[in-house]
Amino acid sequence: MRRSLTAAGRDDLVETAELLVSEVVTNALLHAGTPIDVALSVRPEGLFVEIGDGSPHLPSRRSYTATARTGRGLMMLEQMVDDWGVVANPPGKTIWFHVGSGDRDESEPTNIERTTQTVSAPDDEMVGVQLLEVPLLLHAAWEEHAQALLREYLLANLDAISGDEAIRMHAEATDAIAVLAECIPRPEVRLDPNDLMVDAVEPRVSSPRVEVPVAHQSIPHFRTLNQTLERAISMAEDDLLLTPPAQPELRAYRRWLCRQIDEQSRGGQPSPWSAEDEPQLAAHRRISWDSSPVTGSAEPVIAADDENVIIAASRSALELLGYDEQDELVGRRIIAIIPARYRQAHVAGFSLHLLVGRSPLIGRTVVVPALARNGREIQVELTVRAQGMPHGRKVFLAELREATT
Repeated sequence: MRRSLTAAGRDDLVETAELLVSEVVTNALLHAGTPIDVALSVRPEGLFVEIGDGSPHLPSRRSYTATARTGRGLMMLEQMVDDWGVVANPPGKTIWFHVGSGDRDESEPTNIERTTQTVSAPDDEMVGVQLLEVPLLLHAAWEEHAQALLREYLLANLDAISGDEAIRMHAEATDAIAVLAECIPRPEVRLDPNDLMVDAVEPRVSSPRVEVPVAHQSIPHFRTLNQTLERAISMAEDDLLLTPPAQPELRAYRRWLCRQIDEQSRGGQPSPWSAEDEPQLAAHRRISWDSSPVTGSAEPVIAADDENVIIAASRSALELLGYDEQDELVGRRIIAIIPARYRQAHVAGFSLHLLVGRSPLIGRTVVVPALARNGREIQVELTVRAQGMPHGRKVFLAELREATT
């Protein structure tokens, strides 16, 4: 790219072109895992580039959090080009873009008219899968966490196993995620604390039915996804990755997704997603922490670790929630005191906080329902603060006070 532009006297485009071609080719390498074709031409009106791969999935902007580790490639492409689009090139696609000037002010709106043709397989090459009672917030958190795990797992294994094999596994796993992303809607949830409590509640954050057409060639990719994420989570649990281990609900949800694709592709009937009341961790990684400031506090305070497990409670907090002794509550996951209609939102929010630091409720006082031991709901004023610990771990301190109105 650099040589071609220099020979054409367009050195002003070199830096922009190098970045864009590197981004699009890398995406094709990681997400398609197929041979890649690159063609370019330098004309009086600028540089034109075409990059083809064998994946049918169109590029789409990810609605990840602002601090996400992945998902910015398409936004960067849109900001830096004069025009771009995607055209069908069965069995895959070709992404093209045009750059006319290397020093365009990126603050200027682009108003791009994209020429995009959907790449689709014939109906007889598809399997119709029905996903029932899909937890949309949980899916959004799972997808972002899975992408981070897969990217880091790939980087960690490029030298450990054959580079081609590592890339193939990554491409197959991300193909499975892309199949789901094209069909499962993302819930509209505002992050203002008061709005969040209104938006992030069942049944608003679940979908009773989602139709997912899956190409025959993509069905085995869900097995690759399941196996690769299991291995990645094991590495995360051994502190070999920066990405935190998955919450048990995210692991159970992913297994359910992959099982539904597998069973329905062989003629089985759909089974709805159903979360356990209190799914347990495979193994609780205990944290070294002095609990006496909490257990000795006169105020209602509960402490939980970064695996969502309650590790201490003050006497007044136990009394507020109807518990007699510490061991009746300590050791249980925090969802034990969260009403069922808010549990999906809690697990998704907790997962994204650990993954990318999203913290709409940390340090802010909100009025929320808490679930007492006898099943009664109590309105409490809740303030949660995060306390950093050695080795990157966290303790969360929740101050509770029964709301007066």
